[in-house]
Amino acid sequence: MGRVNVREVQAHDFPRWLALWDSYNAFYGREGPTSLAAEVTDTTWRRFHDTNEPMHALVAERGGCLIGFAHYIFHRTTIALGPTCYLQDLFTRKDARGQGVARALIERVCERARQAGAARVYWHTHETNAPARALYDKVGENSGFIVYRIR
Repeated sequence: MGRVNVREVQAHDFPRWLALWDSYNAFYGREGPTSLAAEVTDTTWRRFHDTNEPMHALVAERGGCLIGFAHYIFHRTTIALGPTCYLQDLFTRKDARGQGVARALIERVCERARQAGAARVYWHTHETNAPARALYDKVGENSGFIVYRIR
């Protein structure tokens, strides 16, 4: 298996990150006719490298291969003075699941949140995502909130 290294995404990672990003989006049904526009992917990538953006990306690497990522965003909140950290996207390649990769990514996001003065890290997942929820129930607390949205 080997050691997992979690680090900031770098510009040269784009092709390998893109392969993971495409797999992540396919997992959520965003492929083929429902794919994200290339402009969305390109803008997302640029935001990770823009120091004026509150959006960040970490990658998990093992043996020179990218095997996962975490995208997180700092934002203000009405219930604290410091920022809050939203873990927006978390993905581990299928053949690397169950090996501590997602946990390592979550831990690093939490470390970055502490460094930024954030009081909490939160995230969402689909109620049917049982494998991910098994981990999330170990590392976090289900707040009981239900997400609503209007398109």
